[in-house]
Amino acid sequence: MAGRLKDIPSSPTDTNGVHLWLVLSKASRALYAHADQSIASLEMCQSDFGVLEALLHKGPLPIKTLGQKVLLTSGSITSAIDRLEQRGWVERSMDGNDRRSRIVRLTDAGRRTIREAFAGHKKHMEAVVSSLNERERLVLIDLLRRLGQDAESRLQAEKSAQGISKERK
Repeated sequence: MAGRLKDIPSSPTDTNGVHLWLVLSKASRALYAHADQSIASLEMCQSDFGVLEALLHKGPLPIKTLGQKVLLTSGSITSAIDRLEQRGWVERSMDGNDRRSRIVRLTDAGRRTIREAFAGHKKHMEAVVSSLNERERLVLIDLLRRLGQDAESRLQAEKSAQGISKERK
């Protein structure tokens, strides 16, 4: 398996941007379906799992920051926190630095729940990506990170250019 990167064809038949996007989209959808299945078996939705996981790995966070980390709108993050609070897994408190802000933290029950849930999810997702060895994963992570950062940069530049052209009209 260690030499599998050498197995990549030196002249793939189709390397254009559209084909790359389609292949990446299909792979992403398949991985997402596995993640969704794994999380659904825990009797929670993706957003609730994401909130609990972020709190487990990042510690207590302001609601706004938490929503940004898990890519939820202000209304969606509030709903997720409400659900998790009803289950006794999180609690809200006032932010000592900003009276307008609330901090969300895991309860002891929430910490136990997400540690167990995350361990099972990690095992499930490890099985899903087991066809790639460690070196291939490192290369793929690096390439995807570069691709994503460049795409984001280009998007921001395009938005800036559009803003400038709108001002001139």
